[in-house]
Amino acid sequence: MQKSVRYNEGHALYLALLARKEGTKRGYLSKKTAETSRWHEKWFALYQNMLFYFESEQSARPAGVYMLEGCTCERAPAPKGASVGSAKDAALDKQTYFTVLFGHEGQKPLELRCEEEVDGDEWVEAIHQASYSDILIEREVLMQKYIHLVQIVETEKISANQLRHQLEDQDTEIERLKSEIIALNKTKERMRPYQSNQEEDDPDIKKIKKVQSFMRGWLCRRKWKTIVQDYICSPHAESMRKRNQIVFNMVEAESEYVHQLYILVNCFLRPLRMAASSKKPPISHDDVSSVFLNSETIMFLHEIFHQGLKARIANWPTLILADLFDILLPMLNIYQEFVRNHQYSLQVLANCKQNRDFDKLLKQYEANPACEGRMLETFLTYPMFQIPRYIITLHELLAHTPHEHVERKSLEFAKSKLEELSRVMHDEVSETENIRKNLAIERMIVEGCDILLDTSQTFIRQGTLIQVPSVERGKLSKVRLGSLSLKKEGERQCFLFTKHFLICTRSSGGKLHLLKAGGVLSLIECTLIEETDMNDDDSKGTGQVFGHLDFKIVVEPPDAPPFTVVLLAPSRQEKAAWTSDISQCIDNIRCNGLMTIVFEENSKVTVPHMIKSDARLHRDDVDICFSKTLNSCKVPQIRYASVERLLERLTDLRFLSIDFLNTFLHTYRIFTTAAVVLEKLADIYKRPLSSIPVRSLELFFATNQNNRGDHLTDAKSPHLCRKFSSPPPLSLSRTSSPVRTRKLSLSSPLNSRIGALDLSTSSLASSPTSTYSPATSPPPTSSKVPLDLSKGPSSPEQSPGFAEENSENPRIELCNKLRRSIRRAVLESVSVDRTIPESASTVDTPELSPCRSPSTPRHLRYRPPGVQTTDNSHCSVSPASAFAIATAAAGHGSPPGFNNTERTCDKEFIIRRAATNRVLNVLRHWVSKHSQDFELYNELKMNVLNLLEEVLRDPDLLPQERKATANILRALSQEDQDDTHLKMEDILQMLESPKPECFETLSAMELAEQITLLDHIVFRSIPYEEFLGQGWMKLDKNERTPYIMKTSQHFNDMSNLVASQIMNYTDVGSRANAIEKWVAVADICRCLHNYNGVLEITSALNRSAVYRLKKTWAKISKQTKALMDKLQKTVSSEGRFKNLRETLKNCNPPSVPYLGMYLTDLAFIEEGTPNFTEEGLVNFSKMRMISHIIREIRQFQQTSYRIEHQQKVTQYLLDKSLIIDEDTLYELSLKIEPRLPA
Repeated sequence: MQKSVRYNEGHALYLALLARKEGTKRGYLSKKTAETSRWHEKWFALYQNMLFYFESEQSARPAGVYMLEGCTCERAPAPKGASVGSAKDAALDKQTYFTVLFGHEGQKPLELRCEEEVDGDEWVEAIHQASYSDILIEREVLMQKYIHLVQIVETEKISANQLRHQLEDQDTEIERLKSEIIALNKTKERMRPYQSNQEEDDPDIKKIKKVQSFMRGWLCRRKWKTIVQDYICSPHAESMRKRNQIVFNMVEAESEYVHQLYILVNCFLRPLRMAASSKKPPISHDDVSSVFLNSETIMFLHEIFHQGLKARIANWPTLILADLFDILLPMLNIYQEFVRNHQYSLQVLANCKQNRDFDKLLKQYEANPACEGRMLETFLTYPMFQIPRYIITLHELLAHTPHEHVERKSLEFAKSKLEELSRVMHDEVSETENIRKNLAIERMIVEGCDILLDTSQTFIRQGTLIQVPSVERGKLSKVRLGSLSLKKEGERQCFLFTKHFLICTRSSGGKLHLLKAGGVLSLIECTLIEETDMNDDDSKGTGQVFGHLDFKIVVEPPDAPPFTVVLLAPSRQEKAAWTSDISQCIDNIRCNGLMTIVFEENSKVTVPHMIKSDARLHRDDVDICFSKTLNSCKVPQIRYASVERLLERLTDLRFLSIDFLNTFLHTYRIFTTAAVVLEKLADIYKRPLSSIPVRSLELFFATNQNNRGDHLTDAKSPHLCRKFSSPPPLSLSRTSSPVRTRKLSLSSPLNSRIGALDLSTSSLASSPTSTYSPATSPPPTSSKVPLDLSKGPSSPEQSPGFAEENSENPRIELCNKLRRSIRRAVLESVSVDRTIPESASTVDTPELSPCRSPSTPRHLRYRPPGVQTTDNSHCSVSPASAFAIATAAAGHGSPPGFNNTERTCDKEFIIRRAATNRVLNVLRHWVSKHSQDFELYNELKMNVLNLLEEVLRDPDLLPQERKATANILRALSQEDQDDTHLKMEDILQMLESPKPECFETLSAMELAEQITLLDHIVFRSIPYEEFLGQGWMKLDKNERTPYIMKTSQHFNDMSNLVASQIMNYTDVGSRANAIEKWVAVADICRCLHNYNGVLEITSALNRSAVYRLKKTWAKISKQTKALMDKLQKTVSSEGRFKNLRETLKNCNPPSVPYLGMYLTDLAFIEEGTPNFTEEGLVNFSKMRMISHIIREIRQFQQTSYRIEHQQKVTQYLLDKSLIIDEDTLYELSLKIEPRLPA
């Protein structure tokens, strides 16, 4: 008897070799023996459905093999150890156990274990695949289906046999019936042989058949007519008709366009070419080419396109046009040349018309009947509109083309390409128009202006402003204000460009002259102050004198003493527009300066253009969507976005829109919290390289994308050259006096005399190997700190530990080389330009202390200005020059560029500086423009203080960043300036007068002024966060919006007081006098721009209890009634307060608008649009609308009245005992003037 199974051992060894090389899973596993229950480590290899195991990985012959087909593999729990808590058992418990169970009895399971859980899961999955269990299950399913199909086939066979028998029976029955019919027919023919001939010749039968045939045809035609009419009335047919009509119109328009080009070429171009070749040419060939450009080529192109269109029309109703556009699109680039030079061609034509011979000849050509009285300029303008006409046509065509249409995608592609070409042409025309605008302004200025010849100088706005006379330190001269006519002598024509601000005077002849001093202001040297300094006694009253329409530009040139330009706008809207644009230009030029120095030498694209042309910045994504509206940065506005993308855009290093910043800070409570925003800013400052998303850093590492690919080798990459399209932000403006909370300047360095920057520690601001600390490297000691880069604890040359560490890190050593080169270059400049005496740098101590916070450590505060300094403190070199010289000095003995490591180090330095600049910029705007957040939430204020103090402790902070941080910290640490204003609580505490005044003893002026004062105090006290979320319409409105409810209650109380005072009089004359007096009060309120007070009084007069007193109103004069009608028309709610909005638009603060108008707008926005989309994105368009309304409210809140508080009047106005409720008022009215009998 055979005791063992024979198998092909050679083939098994071959399969084991394949398993070692190509096995699906290989590795060491521990195998438990069945005899000793011990675990032995083997090397397993799985190949197909065979599991080989070897003694070790080097073993050539397998120790055994398992056939896995039909087995199952599952995880097993760890066996319980004998000694609980031992280290060995703890290690065994962490291992992964699994068991292979075979599908028949007598076969013991295979128990395995491995070290890693992930590895165990992979083995279990691999063995499960090798067991073919899925295949067996699938085979079983297929077998069941097969059996089911066999049963169906058998059933069908039986049914087929039954049907076959039935058909045979039916055939037999049919044959039988046929024979019977034949027999009957023969019998009938024999009986009546003549009857059939009579029927065939019967005319009535023929008529009947004819009528039947006609009816069948009529019914068929009627049915088809109904089908056709239904289709004609269907939307598809209507869409196709409109589509065909659009195609026909396009063919007609193309035919007309080709005819116009034919007239242009044959009636003007070719005759003028012949005239230019004559003996006495009235025009040169160059002028002919300049005037007509490539119009002849355009004509040839469109003749071909027109022929293709006509051929397609011949195949109507099948209209396929997409392939024609595919042929036309690549050739439409010829329009770029025509559009770009169109304005120039018209100028050349105008110059040529100065020649009488040419003008006479041109009129002769224009008299041609084919021209139909049109001039040459008209024909030259036609090609300008052809591309937009194609876009409009394709848009209409797509609107009536079904989505499943065969050429839908082709037409959409053609439309997108045409729109892209149109955008490129528009940008080129815009650039050309900008150059032309600059040149036109330059020609208007008598002295000329060289800065306008810079092609990167983009025109922003122009207008008339009034320059207020000023003296030193930018303070107003009160002596001259009394005798100076600002309207005549101070009027200036101002021009704002992206880099400069021009101030001109206009002579009597209309010509412009630049101011001799301060006519051309470089924006990089300017600091904008939007509000007057309330701490400055000399300028404290200027805001009230000019109605807060003035703003300051502090100019601090590097080679001249600083001065201040005070400008007065004609209205608050004009001021807001000017200040917003100037602030945006200053922010952009500084950020662009940072980014410019990391671009390649041969990059021809300026930074703003790169931002606008980078489609990735404004491409819709799953978490952001853009609208077509452009913001103040001339880039698309955000429509929807996630909270993460909004926070990312807030800290984006490339650009920052003032509009976006205002909208975000006004409405962030709707979708996030202040703590989240502050945490994001802190992360950007502390970890800029890891916190900033990659897409925000892409522009910093961008190279010229016009002529090179995305990947360049080091050998082909040009050298890095730091060049500035504008002065970099390292040379920011300098302010000689600190700026209070509402007008912080991010760009204020320590002293106007500091000329160079301490860059000795800048590059290591975030290096993990840096050995600096606040204790060992304090900040500059005062505003007179010398630029001494050769000594001090921050110098790496004097720190042996630092040198050793740098020797281990070559990247830091490269930064140190760059830093030492900067130090040498700056010191050389200092030794050459040391001309200013030391005594000239003395300044006031309180103005230059950048930090007044008591929580700031002592070693971080600046030393007094009397500290002795070396002569190097009087360096006159500018920071931009220092950086440029240092960059040049860093390349001695090497090629002019940097290698990749140096470039990366430099870019990281720039990114850190830009990140700090952006964080401080956002905090400055937050603190200065949205101070209510910190007045209401002390925890937020303390967190911001801690962050700013942490920034101040940074030893690598640049001087201007340190001063900006100190300014923000000082403004945040100061007591609230609004505490000096009168509050409603203070007035209520004063109402303890023993003798209240009566209505008769108070004048209309006193009443109007005190009503205005009270209304503005109540209106000013509303925090803008109460305008979010319609809290005034909720059940808990008193808790959510207490100040809005107080304002509403005050409005009702004042209106009730007016009505109650009128009804207190029993005689008609006294009531009439009271009404006339209150109307006079309302008119004075109108003159004071208190439209809330006007509405309080007019609403009281329109109450039913007062309005029904006909006898009283009969005593009112016509002038009073006309005045009341005028006031009611002003504050009428018709057209959503149309008249009141127009009045507020044209008036300047101080003013008190009607709060209900804004609450209605906010409720309309809140109810009409959701805060979040269905995808969970923030509806930022809605946030922008809400922010616009809040900004308008805050404009009126920030400007106070100069009205002195009169306690006797306010005691009368706030006396609740004088107010009568509505029901009692109506009863008094009925008692005074009873109803007339019906």
